[in-house]
Amino acid sequence: MTTTDDASRWTELLEDAAAIAEEFRDNGWDAVVLEPEAVAPIDCEERTGFDVGVSDEEYDLVESLIDGGDVTVTAADVYYRPPESGDEGRIALVVERDENTETAVFVPLRYDLEDEATRSVFETALASEEVFVHVTPTEAAGATTDDEPANWVSFTHNDPSLFLEEADVRNW
Repeated sequence: MTTTDDASRWTELLEDAAAIAEEFRDNGWDAVVLEPEAVAPIDCEERTGFDVGVSDEEYDLVESLIDGGDVTVTAADVYYRPPESGDEGRIALVVERDENTETAVFVPLRYDLEDEATRSVFETALASEEVFVHVTPTEAAGATTDDEPANWVSFTHNDPSLFLEEADVRNW
């Protein structure tokens, strides 16, 4: 369920991502800020986690950095924002960093724990102690196995609890 408050919080998150990226740039880093057009839980044979659908241009940039071998993510930060009320979705900003090349990729996320597929992704992630974020071209975000994207760029995080409230983790 998307509310006006959710849209406002999402806009704020995108603005914060741009501001933090600018701080990185001021310190000599290359920073790529993604503006997801879709974020969807995915659980299929090939992959599980969250698909983050971005424009073809943004996807090509991330793919060229990561798959081209120029950038190797060595650290990440997760800035989770708890909902202000019970009917709001969850949002987080993930900053994937390569300390050696001073390159950062900013990945905003939004998800709803009331959604069964999202809950399933987090249950799996908490059990395996890792959650995946897959950047895909927008058309492929949330694709079923029949129309899997040809390519995607994956980031993994060994502490899924960073994306949740402490009470959420206790409930699972």
